[in-house]
Amino acid sequence: MRYLGLDLGTRTLGISLSDITKTIANTYKTIRFNEGDYLFLISQLKKIIEDEEIDKIVLGFPKNMNNTIGQRAEETILFKRMLEDACKIEVILQDERLTTVEANNYMINADMSRKKRKEKIDTLAANIILQTYLDKMKGR
Repeated sequence: MRYLGLDLGTRTLGISLSDITKTIANTYKTIRFNEGDYLFLISQLKKIIEDEEIDKIVLGFPKNMNNTIGQRAEETILFKRMLEDACKIEVILQDERLTTVEANNYMINADMSRKKRKEKIDTLAANIILQTYLDKMKGR
């Protein structure tokens, strides 16, 4: 069994997948969707959950820098509830503040082109979210 890491944007969902030991996160894919079309996302995620034998989802939680909950965080909570109800799987919220900035800086340091960065930013952010959770669970 594995864990799935998710970075929910307004029109993209970055996805990361743990190894079977739940130690290392690996980038998986990005799903593009119409804004607010969470039913489409859930239908896509159901397939991944089954195919990859997922037993837990770690969803990035976009708190404001002052630790308050804004509109994006409220949308994330709604998506979490829908996902739990539809897939009957535990969904953990993981603080994702600055993960996109960290992902972008990582790709800039790797001398990746702007076009490539745009293609990979969501999955890399999901990867950081999942790896942060895995490290926390392992006490690292």
